[in-house]
Amino acid sequence: MIPVISKLPQTGTTIFTTMSALANETGAINLSQGFPDYDCSPQLVELVNKAMQNGHNQYAPMAGVMALREQIAAKTERLYGSVYNPDTDITITAGGTQAIFTAISAVIHPNDEVIIFEPAYDCYAPAIKLMGGVVKSLELEPPNYRIAWDMVKRLINNKTRMIILNSPHNPTATILSKEDIDELSALVKNQDILILSDEVYEHLVFDGEVHHSMARYPELQQRSFIISSFGKTFHATGWKMGYCLAPAYLTQEFRKIHQFLVFSVNTPVQYAIAEYLKDEHTYLDLPAFFQQKRDYFRAGLQNTRFKLLPCAGSYFQSVAYDAITDEKDTDFAIRLTKEFGVAAIPVSAFYRKGIDRHILRFCFAKRQETLDNAVDKLIKV
Repeated sequence: MIPVISKLPQTGTTIFTTMSALANETGAINLSQGFPDYDCSPQLVELVNKAMQNGHNQYAPMAGVMALREQIAAKTERLYGSVYNPDTDITITAGGTQAIFTAISAVIHPNDEVIIFEPAYDCYAPAIKLMGGVVKSLELEPPNYRIAWDMVKRLINNKTRMIILNSPHNPTATILSKEDIDELSALVKNQDILILSDEVYEHLVFDGEVHHSMARYPELQQRSFIISSFGKTFHATGWKMGYCLAPAYLTQEFRKIHQFLVFSVNTPVQYAIAEYLKDEHTYLDLPAFFQQKRDYFRAGLQNTRFKLLPCAGSYFQSVAYDAITDEKDTDFAIRLTKEFGVAAIPVSAFYRKGIDRHILRFCFAKRQETLDNAVDKLIKV
């Protein structure tokens, strides 16, 4: 064997792959990985088929099909009052994770420091490290996981290049408030700090709350890569279709990486989503759709020994299990899958140091029958 020096020596198979594989192996109900168990819109499938039949089967433009970029620009202006040029400010990507990796690759140099908030989606830190950057993490405290901005201020120095935010947040289901935005704006004012805003759950905000996209605030918009995902929005995670909004000077750098990473993404799906987006109800109705699932699942979990943590957005519900066992969350998640037939994600997986606060994450983007069956099993724990 030829010796290879790993660029990510501490990284193995992701917990999402591990838990989904265990669920398949044991026949457990999979509430671990974040994907629906119901189909996406038949109309959207029909539109993809129509695009294929109409010959849209070759490479799309590197930046994405213009019709789709125009619809994204219209949607963004309608929702957030911000204007993005479809030609220079919007890039279609192979899902949200690719967009995140591309943005980090485009602007992070060796020894640049990037602030992340843990628990954090597990692709942030590896991408930073691959670019030679330094991860500066701030650990958030359950149950509310609020950002302590005075602590963020202490992390900032002349090497700080980027702050990564995620709202609605995976795995904690929290959302940024207007107070958070005000604190962030004051913090980065007159600083050469970029923002990567992971907003893939932008349409999954509950109880009448507002999604505080970076696109709403000009002073933040001009320094932000904003990442979104059609896979999350339209129940089609396997299509791997997302996009990045960024001002032209950042998009120029983003596309330099994008063109060599994937060049372009699925052509007929782009045409189909462009047509589908013409009906604004395809996304405006999503908060009510998912809030019904959240409320239904939470009501069922009230009959278990799990303690519910707040859920203001996303399609995840976190629970504390201190009243049940003092096992490590990884051990308990495995036992829950094998002995009770429900797979969850241990939240320690979202900390680089594996911090265990005895919390699991369930995905409730499931059919009512699936949620009923899962609750019936969890009542027995």
